[in-house]
Amino acid sequence: MIYAKTEAGQQAFKDRSLLTPRQRSAFILFDGKRSLPQVLEATAGLGVTSTELVQLVELGFLAPSQQSVEEAAAATAHAAALVTRQEASDAGNDRYKKAYPLAAQLTGALGLRGFRLNLAVEAAADVEALVALLPKIRETVGAGKCRELEQALKG
Repeated sequence: MIYAKTEAGQQAFKDRSLLTPRQRSAFILFDGKRSLPQVLEATAGLGVTSTELVQLVELGFLAPSQQSVEEAAAATAHAAALVTRQEASDAGNDRYKKAYPLAAQLTGALGLRGFRLNLAVEAAADVEALVALLPKIRETVGAGKCRELEQALKG
């Protein structure tokens, strides 16, 4: 994460009493462009530890930069979208797992008359493909026999 100096941090730096020499050296490097690992690497020779930098944050002398906050918010939004997409995918997979055997059973019972439809059901790789075949299955086997398949596809 990228940190920048706060007003309180600037004042503490000017007072020279609240920061240790190592913290002052590290504090200078926080310009809103360098990340915490970069500052730690640059001050490693001085013996600055991550604990000392955490103290600066806890004291309110450093705060996450606006750019860093925006990037974190964008990453969080992206992660939330992925989770939502995965949950929707999981729900679709569950519907597919319920509907596929029903569709295969219905079309398989048609014998040679439903051979091509049965092949299309077997080729259906997701719930959308089964939904696309639903009208043809309903037309071939009848609405009464197709009711359970429709319920499985609609969830």
